[in-house]
Amino acid sequence: MAHHLSLLLISIIALGVFSQWIAWSLRMPAIVLFLVSGVMAGPVLGWMNPSADIGPVLSPIVGLAVAVILFEGGLSLRLHEFKEAAAGVRRLVTLGSMFAWALYSTAAYFVGDLSLPVSLLFGAILIVTGPTVIIPMLRQAGLNRRTASYLKWEGIINDPIGALLAVLVFQYFVLSGAYPGGGTQVFFELGLAILISLALGGGVGWLLGWAFNHIWVPEYLKAPLTIAFVLVIYGLASEIFAEAGLLAVTVMGMVMGNMSIAGMAELRRFKEYVTILLVSSVFIVLTADLDPKVLRHLDWHAAALVAVVLFVARPVAVFLATMFTDMEWRDRLLVGWIAPRGIVAAAVAGVFAPTLIRAGYGGAQQLLPLIFAIVFASVILHGFSLGRLARWLRLSVEPNGVLIVGASPWSTELARALSNELHVQVLLVDSSWHRLRTARLAGVRVLYGEVLSETIQQSLELNEIACMLAATSNDAYNALVCSHFSNSLEHDRVFQLPMYAADENNDSKVVARPLRGRPAFDESAQYEELWRHHFQSWQFYKTKLTENYGYEDLKNDRSSEAIPIAVLHDDRTLLLSPATGGARPDIGDTIIYYAPKRTDEDRRRARAERAEAASVRSASSAEGASEERDKESS
Repeated sequence: MAHHLSLLLISIIALGVFSQWIAWSLRMPAIVLFLVSGVMAGPVLGWMNPSADIGPVLSPIVGLAVAVILFEGGLSLRLHEFKEAAAGVRRLVTLGSMFAWALYSTAAYFVGDLSLPVSLLFGAILIVTGPTVIIPMLRQAGLNRRTASYLKWEGIINDPIGALLAVLVFQYFVLSGAYPGGGTQVFFELGLAILISLALGGGVGWLLGWAFNHIWVPEYLKAPLTIAFVLVIYGLASEIFAEAGLLAVTVMGMVMGNMSIAGMAELRRFKEYVTILLVSSVFIVLTADLDPKVLRHLDWHAAALVAVVLFVARPVAVFLATMFTDMEWRDRLLVGWIAPRGIVAAAVAGVFAPTLIRAGYGGAQQLLPLIFAIVFASVILHGFSLGRLARWLRLSVEPNGVLIVGASPWSTELARALSNELHVQVLLVDSSWHRLRTARLAGVRVLYGEVLSETIQQSLELNEIACMLAATSNDAYNALVCSHFSNSLEHDRVFQLPMYAADENNDSKVVARPLRGRPAFDESAQYEELWRHHFQSWQFYKTKLTENYGYEDLKNDRSSEAIPIAVLHDDRTLLLSPATGGARPDIGDTIIYYAPKRTDEDRRRARAERAEAASVRSASSAEGASEERDKESS
């Protein structure tokens, strides 16, 4: 039995993580692969049955995992994002929840043919659009920060709100059916539970952050201690009122996420790793645990109800809630369509449905299959349409920009060439207003301030950045910047100017290699050398490769001293050239390089060489065609 359980847990974790990896490789929503993997492993092939294999501890395990996921979601809720989208977010989590509950419940009663108590519970559960599904979608959709903040705040805040409302409705009808007047006490208990959850989560979060900042906790214990407190707070609040723990841990995450806590970057990174593992594993478990028999309760009423929820109720609720706000119509349209349901909705329905069935409420046996039908439909439809709809509405940000840290004569000229001549998005950041002056006058987009400061971090739109170059004169600072941004960008997209070979071979004089970014351009492209080339009138050149003029032709034509800078692909994606050599450019790519200024004689010689090479290729082609004709005639 123990051996079988070990294999089951290994299979769940492996399926979840491999699904994430495959989804990233195929550029598709990971949540869709979670559903497919879980259904194939459970109901279809019968490889796993979590309820039977794990037993009664499955539900508490899922609850604890959801608590950690919501805490991590609370950590990502930054107040500066709330200020940017304040009116829309407030409406979505207040009026939006009320309108959604009313519309979902009405549709369930009249279209789904459910009883009133089951309809009200159904509507409350569907308020939940939690981070377990929203965050993986946002990670791949590339939305601009304002639009993404609407969906992120709504999903994370509405998760505990919907769960608490579902508990309220459930306990009201169960208690009122058990004895007269019992249901009215639920409202008092709910209000008390909310106050206690806010105080418990917020207070413990603040105290824990204070302890971290005053070095009461060693660095290696910060992450484990945080998880321990999350679980304790979740358990305490849930003892006071069912599901109140979800609200408490969300508030705890929000408080800690907006404190200036030492080591918060490492804590966020650890929590993100844990959350990715938990989200994928829990989704595999829930879908693998789905009993095919429950789907037999679905009929045309169910199909109609799913359609009304997705295509009518949700858009109308968002439209009514956001009227007379500064929320753009494009944001309202996208938010009105995107509302995938996930773990919490399925888990709450799974807990309440059996009790309602035993109590004899009409349509209770349809509650769980209906929720799963909406989970499947919303995840698949919204997962595949979010990116396309965002691009159609021009709410997405294409990651094809370049972030350059450090303004010097050379980096300013590079930024000008990329932005003005090649129309690549470039952002030049420096803490000296004087050094940025030339770039501003040249029309380059600049950002004044320390790139590692919290203020600059809040204003940076990293979704539009494809690669980053640290180009200051301080190698250690360049390494620090690269180490910071490698958490947000892929490590192979984070570059810094190379160090001198003499320093590179002396371990006592350089930053450790794992802490540095990739050396950019060429081993000779040190800061001082680039500065010298700039004042020797070196220039940036661009050449587009064609069938008649390939990469080898370019290498033969340009100066032997030329330094490769970047490759601009047909889709406008720009990749900086690494010093250690990158992928070979293809036909259609534009090569950017830095070389000595060419004289008129150089240009004439290059044109003559290209013409001669073209004539040789033409003669060779003609000779080959003649030989083919001779063979055919013979």
